[in-house]
Amino acid sequence: MSVPSNVRRFEALLYASLMLDALSVAVQDRTPNAETTEQMIMTATLLAGGMILLLVYFVWLAAHWRKNWPRWVLAAALVLSVISLGQIIGEKGMQLDSAIEVVSCALTTMGLYFSFTGDAQGWFNA
Repeated sequence: MSVPSNVRRFEALLYASLMLDALSVAVQDRTPNAETTEQMIMTATLLAGGMILLLVYFVWLAAHWRKNWPRWVLAAALVLSVISLGQIIGEKGMQLDSAIEVVSCALTTMGLYFSFTGDAQGWFNA
C-alpha cells in the first residue's frame, strides 16, 4: 500500500519544521548572566536537542507505522510551542530565534492539517 500524498506532505513539513527548530536552538543567545549559568544553558540546549529527536521519532511513527497517537502528541506540542513563543515574543520582542520559531510553528500547523484531511484520513490507526 502506498503512502497517501497528504501523509507525505505531513512528514515533509514536520521534518522541515524540526530542522528549523534545531536551527533556532543553534542561534539562541547562550550568554551566561546572573540568572543563568553555563551549566543551565548547556542543560537546556541538550534537552531541546533531545526533544527534537523525540518529535522526529513521533513523526516517523505516525507516517510509517500509521500510529494515530503521535499526531495528537505533535498537536499538543504545537499548542505548547505557540503559548511559549507568545510569552517569549512578549518579553523580548521578535528576535532571530523567535522568528525562526514562528515559521516552524506555521509549517507544523500546515503539516498537521494535511495529516487530518484528504487522503490521510483513513491512514492512521488508533
